[in-house]
Amino acid sequence: MEYQYINKIDSPADLKKLKVEELPAVCAELRDFIIEALSKNPGHLASSLGAIELTVALHYVFDTPEDKLVWDVGHQAYAHKILTGRRDRFHTNRQFKGLSPFTNPAESEYDAFIAGHASNSISAALGIDIADRLRLTEHRPASPDRTQTDSAESQKTHVVAIIGDGAMTGGLAFEGLNNTSMDKNNLLIVLNDNHMAIDPLKGGFTQYLVDLTTSETYNKWRWRLYQVAERLHLVDERKRRAMLRRNNSLKAVLSKQPSNIFTGLNIRYFGPTDGHDVEGLVRILREIKNHRGPKVLHIITKKGKGYAPAENDQTVWHAPGEFDVASGERLQVTGDGLRVPPLWQEVFGETLLEIAKKNEKVVGITPAMPSGCSMSIMQKELPDRVFDVGIAEGHAVTFSAGLAKAGMVPYCNIYSTFLQRAYDNIVHDVALQNLHVVLCIDRAGIVGNDGATHHGLLDLAYLRPIPNMQICAPRTAEDLREMLTLAEKMEGPVAIRYPRGRTAVLSDANGDASLNDGMVKYGKGIKLRDGEDVAVLTIGAIGNPMSEAIEEVESQKSKVERRFAHYDMRWLKPMDEEILHEVGRKYKTIVTAEDGIIAGGLGSAVLEWMSDHGYNPRVIRLGVNDQFVEHGSTKELYHLLKLDKEGLCESLLQVPVK
Repeated sequence: MEYQYINKIDSPADLKKLKVEELPAVCAELRDFIIEALSKNPGHLASSLGAIELTVALHYVFDTPEDKLVWDVGHQAYAHKILTGRRDRFHTNRQFKGLSPFTNPAESEYDAFIAGHASNSISAALGIDIADRLRLTEHRPASPDRTQTDSAESQKTHVVAIIGDGAMTGGLAFEGLNNTSMDKNNLLIVLNDNHMAIDPLKGGFTQYLVDLTTSETYNKWRWRLYQVAERLHLVDERKRRAMLRRNNSLKAVLSKQPSNIFTGLNIRYFGPTDGHDVEGLVRILREIKNHRGPKVLHIITKKGKGYAPAENDQTVWHAPGEFDVASGERLQVTGDGLRVPPLWQEVFGETLLEIAKKNEKVVGITPAMPSGCSMSIMQKELPDRVFDVGIAEGHAVTFSAGLAKAGMVPYCNIYSTFLQRAYDNIVHDVALQNLHVVLCIDRAGIVGNDGATHHGLLDLAYLRPIPNMQICAPRTAEDLREMLTLAEKMEGPVAIRYPRGRTAVLSDANGDASLNDGMVKYGKGIKLRDGEDVAVLTIGAIGNPMSEAIEEVESQKSKVERRFAHYDMRWLKPMDEEILHEVGRKYKTIVTAEDGIIAGGLGSAVLEWMSDHGYNPRVIRLGVNDQFVEHGSTKELYHLLKLDKEGLCESLLQVPVK
């Protein structure tokens, strides 16, 4: 498709050459470009469509990359990537060795901060803004009548935090707001609201207030008078804040609207206004750009704007996969006539509903992921017992702790990468009191195209040291069902971690089925196959490619003369000591494999146990070394890490027997 405008925009400097009246056409082309690109190379569609006008206006008004745009959750930053020199590579977005799924300073100087997890933009942007003020202060000669306010007002770099897509529900965002209200800074926070306004958006008077409060003349004279008063020492910090409170109170009286959280924190509030009016956004941003002090511009947008299927079903079209642009039909991958195994999350959702129907004390908690984790299955039938707490992982865990303390049985489902944000809550609020909270850890291991910010590689290592914590991982769908059911009757905190994607289908190819009793027992693993030379210990779904690798290696009689025993440990904590004693006594070489970081995981636990119990085998640990893993398909990344069948075969062939 030919594009009149965006094909000529290689940087924001090219965008600035256009007239304001041409910007709507630029937005239309960006929208078509993103829809077309994502129909073939899946990504996060609806969020980026909703932020196009805002993106164009920001780059048109501000002088990036000198001015800093700090995006909150890179889902909304696709237009930003296209306008900042990455248009011709955008077809590689989220692909192996291609563009990063989110903003990433290592990829572009226009990406001021990484944006994979939500709610960090305000805190990061405030740090950047204050650092700029401090640098200016350091390079100026001292002056007895120079104040901190002077240095803040003379800053040349503008910093903008763009927060939206539900990220304001995160506690970190409110911590950032609180700090913003206390420190001298010139931070601009753009609240991209695609759900509902903080204040009611009714009638023309609201727009009149936007025009009034963003009036360049009004604000210029207001700040000139304030600066004169300050230089004459007529106001101090206490009086300044009092003046701002009176100003905000006057605005509230004039508008007949209550003060909102921003004005309550003495952060100047502009809006709400139409986030899809690019010319209006340019005008407002120009007028408030140089206003001193922290400020919020509240815009109203629609997720999926400009593409009817995405507008009508924003949840599905957040990340729809491949689709036909004209019809809006999502393209499904077939199973070639074979039975397609269920998704891990579907097994969780269906099993949780079964458990909840039998036990009225069972409740579900999720931080904004009811569909993603399939808790929506229970939510549909038992809505009063499912709690979507928003993007607030720490709160989700402590809320679950409160429920458990009061006698309920909470199943708290959080993606592995996001559970990292609730670590203190797990330690302090759950484990310390030994409360019966079932942590269901979805998307453990490699998750694929979302990359380093989203892989779940750390959970085994960071959960294992926590006292009272019990940790297990299923190899099959049947294992997950039984672990979820067993967890209901247990005491204390339980963590069940499982990967993204489809579950394994048990077959004879997965080892000697007669050795698999099919029952999950507390703290017990199982022997999948017997062998004389080397013991292989795995935990979780990586046991499946390991079984295939062992079969492949042992079939190559000319290359290897050894037999591998294979144990599925199932439990990291407590570990099956009966199996460990058997392995310690019988084998001089042990191989451990896990789809997580090696340091602190299964391999480390086995090494520690063997040392503590007087065994001295050689332990070869397979997993992820000390690194953050890039983005790509799960197949590509497991191959890169040598944790697929081929890579595991290679590792097994290199294992010495003596």
